[in-house]
This record gives sequence, C-alpha cells and structure tokens, in this order.
Amino acid sequence: MTATTYPPLPHPGSFLKRAVVAAVVAGGFAALCWADATGMLAARPAWWLAPVAVVIAWGGATEVVRMAAARGLRMRPLAVPAAAAILPLVPILAAGVGNDPVASMGWVALAVAAVLVMFFLVEIATYARDTGPLVRLAAGFSTAAAVGLPLAFMVDLRLASKLPGPAGLVPLVSMLAVVKGGDIAAYVIGSLLGQHRMAPALSPGKTWEGAAASLAASLVIAWGILAASGWATAWQPWGGWPVYGLAVGMAGMLGDLSESLVKRELAAKDSGRSLGALGGFLDLADATLLAAPVAWVLWVLGGPAA
Repeated sequence: MTATTYPPLPHPGSFLKRAVVAAVVAGGFAALCWADATGMLAARPAWWLAPVAVVIAWGGATEVVRMAAARGLRMRPLAVPAAAAILPLVPILAAGVGNDPVASMGWVALAVAAVLVMFFLVEIATYARDTGPLVRLAAGFSTAAAVGLPLAFMVDLRLASKLPGPAGLVPLVSMLAVVKGGDIAAYVIGSLLGQHRMAPALSPGKTWEGAAASLAASLVIAWGILAASGWATAWQPWGGWPVYGLAVGMAGMLGDLSESLVKRELAAKDSGRSLGALGGFLDLADATLLAAPVAWVLWVLGGPAA
C-alpha cells in the first residue's frame, strides 16, 4: 500500500510578508473605525465602514465566479458580485425604519429574496436549452448569499449596538479581533510547532496544535475586550466573554475550513492575489463569514452587564 503524502506545513519565514500586508490592512481599517466612532464629516454610524463591506463582498464574489469558471462552472460575472455587494448596504438603508437589530435583518432577508427573484428573471429572459440555467442560478445565488449575507450581519453589528458612543464599535471590533487573533495564533503555532494535521485531505496546513492555539487566543482576546478593558461594561453578549470567545472562535475556524472546501473543489490555492501575501478578498474574510452571524446572535441575546 502506497503511503499518503501531504504538502509541507507553511514555512515560518512566510509569516513576515503576511504580517506586513496585514499591518497595512489593519491600519487602514483602524483609521476608518476612528472616523466612524467620531462621526467624522457628520457621517452616521457605519457609513465609513460600509465601503469596506461592499468592496469585500464584490471582490470575494468575483473571486468565486472566476475560480468556478476555471473549472467549467459558469455564473453571471456581473450579477453575482452586484447582488453580494448590495446585501451589506441593506441594514444601513433600513436604519431609518428603526433600531431593532432583528427587524433590520428582516429587511436583509427580504433583499435576499429579491436577489433570488432577480436571478430567476435573468435566467428566464435569457433561457436557452442545454445551457445549464438551473446550475448557474443555484451557484450564483449561493455565492451572492454566502458572501453578502454575513457581511450584512457585520454591518448590523455596528448599527444595532446598545453601547453608547465610540463603544458602539465593540460588537464589530470584538468579533474581528477574536477571529483574526485566533487565525494568527493558529498560523504561527501551526507553522512552528504543528505536527498533527487536522484536515489533511481538505487543508494540509492546518494542525490540531494550531487549532488549540486559535481557541486559546480567541478566549484571551474576548476576555481582554469584554472584561478587562471595561469597553463593554454597559452591555455584554449572551454568556459573557467565555461563551463569546469559544463560539465566535470556533465559528471562525469553521469559516476558514469552509473556504478551504470551496478552494479545494475549485482547484485553487488562494482565492486571488488582490491583497498580495494575504491572498484575495475571500481569503481575508473567510473566517469572519460564519463568525459574524454567531456574534450577532450573542449580542442580540445579551443584556446589561451584571
């Protein structure tokens, strides 16, 4: 019997390149958070951050369309990214209707239904036999929803916060910090100490040592932001920082593995090269796509700190 071989684990030297690009991206995002928190130029909450969500939605969906096309699965190259990019804007447009986060996401659900109708109308208007309209419709709608809907949850994390002033950014920033902090810990520890591969057939570079480090880092970051810092003393997510760190951290790892499944099936190493050493937009947002709805639910179910 022939032994199964896997690619080598990531080399620690590649961490420096990733760190430089990540620092630039994080710095730019921090500046936008500051502008949003201070209401710079009299902008309403989330307006400074909305372009980030739109760019990531458009770029991530475009990358999926491109990877799928390379494998012979054709989607609408403009309709899919456009539909994905519209969804994160819906919570902002619905903000004037009320400040109930559940009601706000109800408008997003309506937008998702409208996107589905749009895809059906396009295929009806352009129908031709034996061109794969149902596969194209299913793939296009799934891509638009899978990329755009989680980003709508991220936007609503900012808009629906019950924390006053600049602390209103805590739900969004805490989710990103928990997920990305865990991702960095997994990469560093997995590269340096990882020996036991977690999902070798799906993502050979991921190890159980890295996964353990990821959860540990997620818990520490959740504690630091939600308990030690005092930033979120007025309102806490359901279960407090331990539940938040574990649930959001695990959802982040699942999101990372989910993107690995997509890339593995589409025979792609990275979703793109738009962000240099970090890969593409989908590589940047992958872990947050499943973590955002989990964080949203925990904040909605939360309450005043004891």
